[in-house]
Amino acid sequence: MDPASTDPIRAFYNAHPYPPPVPDLDRVRERWRDPGRSRSEFHLFWPDRPFRAEFDILVAGCGTSQAARHAICWPGSRVTGIDVSATSLEETRRLKQRYALDNLETEMRAIEDVGQSGRQFDLIVCTGVLHHLADPGLGLRALRSVLKPGGALYLMVYAPHGRTGIYLLQAYCRQLGIGTSAEEIDGLVEVVEALPWQHPLMAVLGQSRDFLDRDALADALLNPRDRAYSVPQLFELIAASGLAFRRWYRQAPYLPHCGAMARTSHAARVRALPPQAQFAAMELWRGAMATHSVVLGRDDEEAGHPVDFQGEDWMGYVPIRLPATACEREQVPPGAVGVLFNRSHRFHDIVLPVGPEEARMLEAIDGQRTIGEIASMAGSPAPAGPRAFFEALWRHDQVAIDASKGAA
Repeated sequence: MDPASTDPIRAFYNAHPYPPPVPDLDRVRERWRDPGRSRSEFHLFWPDRPFRAEFDILVAGCGTSQAARHAICWPGSRVTGIDVSATSLEETRRLKQRYALDNLETEMRAIEDVGQSGRQFDLIVCTGVLHHLADPGLGLRALRSVLKPGGALYLMVYAPHGRTGIYLLQAYCRQLGIGTSAEEIDGLVEVVEALPWQHPLMAVLGQSRDFLDRDALADALLNPRDRAYSVPQLFELIAASGLAFRRWYRQAPYLPHCGAMARTSHAARVRALPPQAQFAAMELWRGAMATHSVVLGRDDEEAGHPVDFQGEDWMGYVPIRLPATACEREQVPPGAVGVLFNRSHRFHDIVLPVGPEEARMLEAIDGQRTIGEIASMAGSPAPAGPRAFFEALWRHDQVAIDASKGAA
């Protein structure tokens, strides 16, 4: 008998598909009509390569809609979605038919068996899945085996500290023997709604749009298996799987250069640590990271051209605004004309005030001009100003960098 067929995870997601099925992808399709969105996403994965919109994508553990979303966002690419849940794959096929997604294929396949497909991929997306496997290391090594040379793997796993409230309620449910019937889940919703405001789960409820959806609640509190990774544990898993860290998908929360930490006397001490130790310290300081999202590559190849504002090439970089960025122009600090923030950041201290000269450079960003061209247009008198500003934009997740053109 196939061990995957008896895995409780398969039965669980057949009964409780997650994310909750969506009726349509109209809003997703409309947002991705903006070519800047696909260019910024591409250069988060490959800052050193010229943009292209045609490649092979694997969505590993695609759930109800993730593979269809990638197919509609990247119409020139070939997308494969795999999952062990027949219910989830059926929802994906419904979206495929509705939107005529001829570039999408689906397979009933466990991540551990992905090598049996005989294919390799430029981009592998595995978010919210690996931590549910019986052996996450085995699953990650399997994904590594189908990653093309020069490919990128976008991985999201649970983080322990921000899930404290979830793990307390999981233990509560186990102690009471709470099952997954509709009646028991309804009772669990009632209990969660009655939680005291001091409970650590309340912070999660404030951040989630669908937590009290029945299937979402079951996924969080009644899942038969999950584990979380601290920053050091995550880096151990990555190294043991033949992969190498490239960047955090959203990096500002992990950097002592950003947010409230940057204004403390400890900022310099944290910056003096090696990078992985910096990330680990910031996880402990922030205390509420519920997930970690990383971009990985194979460990048998160079990382490509890194984004480096200390070298010779930065004036030739092309900055591209990230879609989630925004600017607040009211109630700004003295001397500032606006405050930049990223709507996808959970931590609201991560903001970047901009002065008049910086605002002129910001307005000149069009996704085509180099930093050197932007600085010249804005009349910046010396390189130090543009260098510091664009490095800050990059660190604060305001821009992706196209470094494919080299030095100006």
